[in-house]
Amino acid sequence: MNKINNQIDYVELPAKSIDDLNKARDFFTDVFGWNYAMYGDDYADTGDSGVSSGVNAENPATTVLPVIYVTDLQATYEKIKVSGASIVREIFSFPGGRRFHFKDPAGNELAVWSE
Repeated sequence: MNKINNQIDYVELPAKSIDDLNKARDFFTDVFGWNYAMYGDDYADTGDSGVSSGVNAENPATTVLPVIYVTDLQATYEKIKVSGASIVREIFSFPGGRRFHFKDPAGNELAVWSE
């Protein structure tokens, strides 16, 4: 999939537990035929859902988490901080890249990632 700067390219669904993650993964596989790759016991990832998506049982957000791809993570981080939005999770590494989470002025949590 071609990544486009400054566009949502991933949606992360929360799961309260590993058991809930497994149930959600199995549901989407059974109903929609999506195949998942597991990253540990607490994260399932699929590219079969149109926009890529995952189910997260490790520190999940309380709502669906839109994830925006950018080519320059640090520059975007600085722009968000200067704008007055709050950083709720500092930059961290994950399989495939690095990301951070922020809340927009309306209180919605989003994430930004880069390779």
